[in-house]
Amino acid sequence: MAASVTAQEDAAIRGGDKLVLRGLKFHGFHGVKPEERKLGQKFLIDVDAWMDLRVAGRSDQLSDTISYTEIYRIVKEVVEGPPHNLLESVAELIASTALKNYPQISAVSVKVGKPHVAVHGPLDYLGVEIFRYRSIDAPN
Repeated sequence: MAASVTAQEDAAIRGGDKLVLRGLKFHGFHGVKPEERKLGQKFLIDVDAWMDLRVAGRSDQLSDTISYTEIYRIVKEVVEGPPHNLLESVAELIASTALKNYPQISAVSVKVGKPHVAVHGPLDYLGVEIFRYRSIDAPN
């Protein structure tokens, strides 16, 4: 039987403290089309990492939290790293790496957008957003 998160747990996590990284931009070579693999394109990334920030708020010490630069580094390595066919795979690797590397993160949301897509019509970007819980996706 698959693990699940109750509505109460979900509300507690999503309503809690989090680190927020918005509008990260990187050039990568992800996609299924040959031109995406050859020329690459810009990707836009947003990350929310839920964790208790009370101790850091009281202590004012970086050692009591996770540096934004550490999450940024994970995103940069994944997006600028080996190509993936799907944005879902890019987002999954970012989320799973954050959960694996930082046990204090209880959940993570990753949004991956492609602003330059072959769609006839105006748009800001197309993409995916995933939400992963430590209790389900990275248990001890």
